[in-house]
Amino acid sequence: MSQPQHPQQQCQPQPPKKSKIGKILGFGCLGVVALVCVIAAIGAAAGGDSTDATNSDKAVTTNDKPKSGDTRKEPPAENKGSQAEQFKACVAKGGTESEKTAVKHVTKVTGAGKSNDILDAAEVFTGFTGGMMGPHASDGKLIASAFGSCYDSENGLVTVYDKSGEILSNGDY
Repeated sequence: MSQPQHPQQQCQPQPPKKSKIGKILGFGCLGVVALVCVIAAIGAAAGGDSTDATNSDKAVTTNDKPKSGDTRKEPPAENKGSQAEQFKACVAKGGTESEKTAVKHVTKVTGAGKSNDILDAAEVFTGFTGGMMGPHASDGKLIASAFGSCYDSENGLVTVYDKSGEILSNGDY
């Protein structure tokens, strides 16, 4: 008498395991392509030096009249003292009384000279103490606001520091 075979007892050959080498190579190449794209994007954003002689000899002309809807502010005149002095003069000319009082404590300004509208980062150093949680945090905010009134950038960030290098405030400009 033969025993009936149950489906569980029947031996079926296992399919061969698939090699994962193709998947590994595919993702590896994808990583290299992504890295090249990131490097190219950073290079394009940085706007590296051009050695093309055809464009270097051409004069650049600009229209002094702002376009309709263009609210770009003119930066303070260059070559008339340090950036801190230029900033103080700008606030003295058009700032509020509280901004004028806060700006008297500015000791140094960096990064306000040129604007490329990609990532402009200006720093304002003051004689205040206490950092963001200190008693002069509101003065730092006033200085950041006054900086935004004097300078304009599509993507600018101004950071205001106290005399020990701690951040008092920051803001867009």
